[in-house]
Amino acid sequence: MRNRFRPVAAALVAGCFAVALASAFGTAASAQVKPSPEAAAPSEPALKEIALTERQIQNVLAAHKDIDAIAAKMPDDPQAKPDAKIVQQLDEASRKYGFANYGEYSEVVETISMVMAGVDAKTKTYVGPEAELKAQIAIVEADTKMSADDKKQALADLNEALKSPGPTVKNTSNIDLVLKNYDKLAEALDDDE
Repeated sequence: MRNRFRPVAAALVAGCFAVALASAFGTAASAQVKPSPEAAAPSEPALKEIALTERQIQNVLAAHKDIDAIAAKMPDDPQAKPDAKIVQQLDEASRKYGFANYGEYSEVVETISMVMAGVDAKTKTYVGPEAELKAQIAIVEADTKMSADDKKQALADLNEALKSPGPTVKNTSNIDLVLKNYDKLAEALDDDE
């Protein structure tokens, strides 16, 4: 159960982390999963799906450890003003790996995360975020080794996520690229947990 749940959780965690950093920097990375209209806050930007390239995916795989190490120095509060030196370090690290700046890196990571959130880890096929969340709920419900408290919390989290599962990927070439690199991306995102 844990191996199947981790890639989805990692994608969602990475997405939320990049969103917080992108909004803290005021970059062009509008990297949030689009919530349902009734749950949307007026200040939440819609997710911008970009067309991925193989090079961008390889650059993310190469850059994620360096960038994550720098980003870990950021304040936990997304409303807090980030340290200008840390912002500069993130931009420099992003440029080192072929991105124009940290905003571009964030957009690429968000698009990858958007695809990964809809991938069935067992079959490594894209089923969409809602179907994957429902599959995760079924796995947790069937797990007899999970403590009652852990199961209750996991189900609450998954059911909350199901209320706003995120957008379906429109660019099928993004799906193909992410699936081609799925194992490496899942491992990289799993490292970020």
